[in-house]
Amino acid sequence: MIDLERAFRERAGIRATHVVRAPGRVNLIGEHTDYNDGHVLPMAIDRWVGLAGAPRQDGRIVLHAMHRDERHESSLDNLAPVVGSGRHAHWSDYMLGVAHVLQQAGYRIGGFEAVVWGNVPRGSGLSSSAAVEVATATLLASMFDLKLDPRVRARLAQRAECDYVGVQCGIMDQFASSAGVAGHAIWLDCRSLESRALPLPLAAHEAEVWVIDSGVRRGLVDSEFNRRRQECQQAVKALGLALDRVDLASLRDVSPEDLNRVGTTLEPTLLKRARHVVGEIARVEQALRCLEAGDLGAFGTLMNESHRSLRDDYAVSIAELDYLVGSMQDTPGVFGARLTGAGFGGCCVAIARREARDEVENTILPAYRMKFDRSPTLWACQAVGGAEILVPELLTP
Repeated sequence: MIDLERAFRERAGIRATHVVRAPGRVNLIGEHTDYNDGHVLPMAIDRWVGLAGAPRQDGRIVLHAMHRDERHESSLDNLAPVVGSGRHAHWSDYMLGVAHVLQQAGYRIGGFEAVVWGNVPRGSGLSSSAAVEVATATLLASMFDLKLDPRVRARLAQRAECDYVGVQCGIMDQFASSAGVAGHAIWLDCRSLESRALPLPLAAHEAEVWVIDSGVRRGLVDSEFNRRRQECQQAVKALGLALDRVDLASLRDVSPEDLNRVGTTLEPTLLKRARHVVGEIARVEQALRCLEAGDLGAFGTLMNESHRSLRDDYAVSIAELDYLVGSMQDTPGVFGARLTGAGFGGCCVAIARREARDEVENTILPAYRMKFDRSPTLWACQAVGGAEILVPELLTP
């Protein structure tokens, strides 16, 4: 990370009193299941959003974005939500939204000034927005002595994105950023927030987790992300009628057997959406057992199945991601590959032996570059811990 304290001092003219950071995440399997109350299996990664800041006494919020060299100022007493405003989300909204939901939840905060920096690629499917939100919640909790455990922090950050920014996301991204465990993937029940940290058996297989950025960016608010959530809700209503379960709450409560029995009563598009979610929840449970057994081969097969389902039933893949994923799946030494994140662009994730990396970097990525005229990047990710305070106490001037 860069010297955030120095960056803050240059912009604000005073020393930072608090410095924090929160990681991005990559989801190994369990895509579009979180907002259906299902199970997911992400890991926090060694890409970060960092904040440095200090309290203000005038009730103002002053934010500096280093990636844009921009400044934004608002009043703590007038944080009108973006939702319904008719404008696109601004980078500052992800931070202001956290301040707003903290106020709404009864937490006492004051004005503050902060600088934000990050190396989580925006629009890549690695949860840069969640990292900003969780970092902001961590900063304000430290600055104003708020008691936020990782689960509460994740919930508040999710509310900021749903209620303030207008993206109807699930809890996975914020939870992974808030409660990640170094060296582990996190199995999470998105309904109860029960979680388990699972060691990744990479060393035994001389394997790595790769993230490959396609170079295609997308904006969640502008994509069909919210439409997919609406289609899932429509499927729940239709299945509730077909199964004579009018209190059916989510696709989490539909078994594969239920769907096989009554699925043909659904409109074809809704059937496809439900088939992905129901099948993906089952795949996460199988993946959990694979990790417990140290079986990366079987885990990789599930990743491949997940991508086919996202491509064919959930319709969130694109040609660029299909090319990268398919090419890697055909490469010796790659256990499995799939798109990760919401789709419509962004990244794919693979688990592979280290020895396979030369083939991907020297053959697949150059061929992709020629075919699509885009510049992909690959990096091996480490599983890291969740958000942390880098300067835990008030610094002396």
